This record gives sequence, C-alpha cells and structure tokens, in this order.
Amino acid sequence: MEELLDDLNDKQKEAVEYLDGPLLILAGAGSGKTRVLTYKMAYLLEKEIVKPWEILAITFTNKAANEMKERVNNLIGEKAEDVWLGTFHSICVRILKREIGILGFSNTFNIFDDLDKDKVIKEIVKNLKIDEKQYPISLLKYEISKAKDNMKDYKKYKKEAMGDFRKEQIADIYEVYQKTLKQNNSIDFDDIIMFTVKIFSENPDILMKYQSKFKYILVDEYQDTNKAQFLLISLISASHGNICVVGDESQSIYGFRGADISNILNFEKEFSNAKIVKLEENYRSTQNILNAANAVIKNNKSKIDKNLWTSNEIGEKIVYKTLDNEYAEVEYIVEKIDEICRKENMTYADFAVLFRTNAQARVLEEVFVKSGTPYRLIGGLKFYSRKEIKDLTSYLKLIQNTSDNIALKRIINEPKRGIGDTALQRLEQIAIEKNISIFDVMQDSDNLVGIRSAGNIIMFRDMINSIIARKDSLKVSDLMKVILKESGYEDMLNEDATKDAENRFENLMEFIGVAMEFETESADNTLADFLDSIALVSDVDKLEEDAEAVTLMTMHSAKGLEFNVVFIVGMEEGLFPSRRSIDEDEACEEERRLCYVAITRAKKKLYITNASKRTLYGSTAYCINSRFIAEIPEELFDDEGKENIEKRKKKSQKYIDKEYVQVEGILEKTGGYFGGIPSKSTSKVTPFGIDVNSFLNNISGTKNVAKNIDNTNKYVVGMSIKHKKFGIGTIQKIDPEDDDLKLEIMFDKYGFKRLMANHTPLEILD
Repeated sequence: MEELLDDLNDKQKEAVEYLDGPLLILAGAGSGKTRVLTYKMAYLLEKEIVKPWEILAITFTNKAANEMKERVNNLIGEKAEDVWLGTFHSICVRILKREIGILGFSNTFNIFDDLDKDKVIKEIVKNLKIDEKQYPISLLKYEISKAKDNMKDYKKYKKEAMGDFRKEQIADIYEVYQKTLKQNNSIDFDDIIMFTVKIFSENPDILMKYQSKFKYILVDEYQDTNKAQFLLISLISASHGNICVVGDESQSIYGFRGADISNILNFEKEFSNAKIVKLEENYRSTQNILNAANAVIKNNKSKIDKNLWTSNEIGEKIVYKTLDNEYAEVEYIVEKIDEICRKENMTYADFAVLFRTNAQARVLEEVFVKSGTPYRLIGGLKFYSRKEIKDLTSYLKLIQNTSDNIALKRIINEPKRGIGDTALQRLEQIAIEKNISIFDVMQDSDNLVGIRSAGNIIMFRDMINSIIARKDSLKVSDLMKVILKESGYEDMLNEDATKDAENRFENLMEFIGVAMEFETESADNTLADFLDSIALVSDVDKLEEDAEAVTLMTMHSAKGLEFNVVFIVGMEEGLFPSRRSIDEDEACEEERRLCYVAITRAKKKLYITNASKRTLYGSTAYCINSRFIAEIPEELFDDEGKENIEKRKKKSQKYIDKEYVQVEGILEKTGGYFGGIPSKSTSKVTPFGIDVNSFLNNISGTKNVAKNIDNTNKYVVGMSIKHKKFGIGTIQKIDPEDDDLKLEIMFDKYGFKRLMANHTPLEILD
C-alpha cells in the first residue's frame, strides 16, 4: 500500500492518510479527487482500519459509484464489494427498504418518477377545483420539491403558509399529494432522503444502529449537497466524527436544485477540529486554460482561495470569435471541428459544444444535421420518459406493488381492452369507499356487478395475477418478455406498420437489454432492485464515452467530464450569465462558477464564441458581450481574439460619440455613468447590473438596448394595468427576457397570463 501511495502527489497523500476526524478535501477541477477518494477507501481497507461494511461512501451519480468501486478493486482486490457505496438516493432507498415500516409504508414501496408526479398533481388540482392557470403544475412541483429538500413536510409547510392564501392553497395540494402517495404505497424522489432523515431524527435507536455500523463516511461532490443531505451525513457521523468530504466550491452550480454552497464554505464551523487539504495541481488542462479559469473565478466573493496550476504545457491561446448571428456561430464551429480533425488527427469524440440553455440546442442540431457532422445531444427526451418505456415500467410496478393505483390506471387499457373511463371511475370510487387499492377491488367479482366491461376487467385481473404468480421464478428480462406477450402489447406494435411502432418496439428491446445488463451484476437482483435502479438513473450515467460524435450538451450536464477541444457558445449578457442572474449577486456568482466549470472541461483547446445579434425565444436582439470575457486577461487570447475585443471597444465608442445625449437621458432614469460623464445618479451600475466599464467595453447595439430600456422601464410589480382583450389586472412578477420583459399578470376575469412587454399594448391605470 505504501508503494501505491507513492503514486500520489504530496497533497493527495496527505488527504489519504489523514484519519483523525472531519476532513475537507478542497479539490480543484481536474486535481484527481476521484483518485484520492479511491485511494483513501483502499487505504482504510488494506490497513484494516475498518471492515468493508463499515464504510459509507456517497456519490452523486451511479457512474461515479461504479467507477470508484472498480478502481478500489483494481488496487486491492474485491474488498470493496461489501462497502456501502452509491448515490445519496440509492443509499437511502437501501435504508428505507429496512426501516420505512415505522412510517406506515410497506417495504415493497414504489418510487414515483417526474411524470408520475405530474399526473397525480394534475388530478389533485382538478379534484380540488383549483385553476391550473393560476397554479401551474411546474410551480406546484417546484414548491413541494423545495419544501422536501428543506425538510418541511406538509404539516410544517401548512403552518408556515398561514395568512398567505396562495401558499395555503399549495399546502392543501401538498397534503393531498402526500396522502395519495401513501395510499399507493409509493414515495417520490424527494421523499427518499427526507424520510430517511425523519426516521433518524425521530428514532434514536435506529440512528444509533447506523452510527455504530458506519465508522467512516466519505462524501463526493460535497458542494452540491442540500439541507436534507447535510442533515443526513451530520446525523450518521455525529458519534465518531470520521467524515471526509471532497468538493470544490468553485464548481457549485446546482443552486436551482437546492444545493447549498454554505455546506462546503462553513465546513469548519459545522464540524469542529476539521482539517482542510487543498488539491490545486491540475492534471487535465493546459496552463493557459487554467489561467483563464482562475481569472474568472477570482471575481466571486463566496469562495475559498486556491489557484489551479499544472505541470502540463502552457498550451495554445484561447480563441475568441464574434459571429454575425447564431447560425453563423454554429457554422463556424462545424468548420473548425472539421479543420482540426483534418489537420491534427483528432476524432469527433474529442469535441464538445457547451451551451447555457436548452433553447440553444435547436440551431446547433439544425446546423449539425445540415453539415452531416455526427453529434449526440445530451439532455433530449429521456429514454425512461418515452411512452412505451413508461408503459412497461408501469406493468412492472403493478406486479411488484398492487397498491400502485397510478401504475394500474396507466396500463389497464394499454393496449385497448374496452375498459373505459366510466368503468375505471367506478372502480376507483369503490376503492375509496372501502379504503383499498383498485386492484384489490377487482379481486372480488361482486364489486364488478353492473359494470359493462366487467368481463374485460376480469381478464386483465387474471392476466396480472398469473404474471405475479411467476414473478419470483423469472429473471426481470424474461418477466418483461412475458408481459409484452401476454398483455397484447407486442401484438399491438406488430399490427402497426408505422415507423413509430418500429421505433417503439426497438426501444422496448433496448429496455430488456438494460434489464439483462442489470442481471449480470448479481444473481440475487430482484424486480424491486431493478425498479429502484431505473428510478435513480441519470442521463449522464448513460453517456457513451467512446461514441464517435461531437457532444452537444448544457454546461450543467458537462460537469465531471473532459474533452480535448471545447467550444463555449453564446457568451453574451442575458444568455450567459443568464438574464435572471444579472441583478442578483448570489445568482451571478453561480453563473460565474458555471463558467469556471465550462472552461475547465477543456484539455487542449478552448474556443469562446458569441453573436452580434441573436434570435432566441422568438425575439431578435443585439447582444452585449458576457462580462466573463472581460474577466479573462487579454494576453490569454490569440491575436484574432484580441483584435475582436478591440473592434468591440471601438464600436462601443462610436455609439458613445453619436448617441450620448439620447442615451444619457435614458440612463438617468436608472442611474449610471456613460462615456465617463456622470448622470444625475451616483450609481456606477447600468440597467443590466453590469459595471459600467465592462458595459462600455462590451456593448454592441446601444441604440437597441436604450430603446428597450425606455419601453419597459415603466412597469413595476403591483401596478394595475388594462389589456384590450383580458381587461384589468395586476402585475405579479417581472422577468428580463433578452431585450424585453416577461410580465406575469393576474387578470380579474381571465386569471393568470404571461405577456411580453414590448409586444403587448397595456394601459397603466395607476
């Protein structure tokens, strides 16, 4: 083992060998954090400091967990097989399978996915006679999810909502939603950790059992943890303090999902006598790329000081290019990829194009298809969200847990069996009256008297019962084949000669392939285990690293990956950083961390592009360079990039000279300096929240910007307005959208509407 540790640098070795209490390994991008975690686990096992089953190692993706276990096995044999190693959710599911009975659930519970959640909440809103326009399903899902991340059950949420009518309505929906889950012996993704923490918090004996069991805890990607996850590991580690977390606050980019950067920033406060080891040597990128990343991230206030460096070569300068529009931008990228492939013996798999928002993907795909350049888009329609996959999964869920009414209602008439909505509503009514599941209602034929499709219901019931009887004797993949055959689903697709039916059949075969791969991992895997595994899978877990294609993906999806050549597209204010973050310091700092992540995905070459004019969300606007470009020292850019920066400066000066009087008057309304001459306000911030010097260095299309500020600056939240069609309403929320404003308005007669300020004639009433 000592010889193996000799492969580590001094800081990595220090982190591996430290075992005396809480440890934060502050691991910069590309500094070998997975290597350190792997070696630390191997060190603990090889030195017999703990038994394998006494280690709890938590990651954020199944891919990372599998990679870690494989690496440990390569180092010391198969000693890691009994380590509790997995994602937060998979570990907690494992605990819940043993302990959830104390909350009144059976251990055969199912896990609702996002589409299940949609369907249930939509039905609740309908039954409660609540206007979905005023309470969009996406808003309700977000509120419930956020509450669970913050450990608020519906009772606590309802208590805090008192006096706020809107929140009270959401609390009612939350309550019915949770009760519906329990009636179906199901939980959703957000319940997994919340319920585990709840069990530990309310049952000291159960907590003590797991505290005694896990003598050493390792947590990867600690900067991405939320409140519930922090509470979980705090509770388990409280008795011994042997907790080692690895993370990088500069890569905390999931605040919108509830990640709390303060968990890593305050580690020393939360865990007494904590030690910090900084990993700053980067093994991935050239020094020029690292210098750019360091220069950008140093502008954040919420950070722990560190400086990435490398023994790699200085490397090529960063290429920066401004194109006329979004199509020219992507055409330039495609040309560059082909040129590099020809001249430098690279393959398409060496390239990644990173973008800020999914809306940018449309033009990327369009140009790539037209050019014939092979690509893979990460983050399109998810495999497990496809109808046929959802259908087969619902059959499996019902066979595993006959209390799952949601699964039953999805497939009772899929394929068509002549069981209509009226019959299903009658079954559901009886189930409610008798407080049993719909499937249990079907078991007693007396309940079916008077239902016209009773014969079809009995056939469906008997088919499901027959498959349940064989469930434990069949492998999951064989069970899936039986379902497709006996349910009539396979015949339905065979009778449909369309290409869509063929594609759906191929997807189902791929799904059976997933089950077969699952079965090779262990002969003991059950249907319950399989359903748990597919409920926890992610898109990035399925990323094929050797695919011969250019990877197109959002910057968020790219975290943890690396490519020889990276293009960061759309580096414009309002796009990146996003328009919603510009006026909020914390949000803008997260955008800057996202920029840091994007830059450090590149190993050898980095390209930054933007457009002078861009059409997005149906609106065309002149673009202002991203502030992040100005934060990169000019000497790191190639000669063309430097010329591009100078050209933009001159263009800005042209507008200053010609349009000063006109623009100054507008800026006076919001405050700011322009052209070095102060307006009446003493603020040095433009309407975009940009430092004025950055604004002047980067602006293109000042006239357009000024015009739209003038048009939209008149609206404020709470203002009464009148619309020609919808009548009188009150502005509830205002969001910047490119060169326009999105107004969320509650109209007296027509309810909630979203309108664009520049395209909507509104009369201000007060």
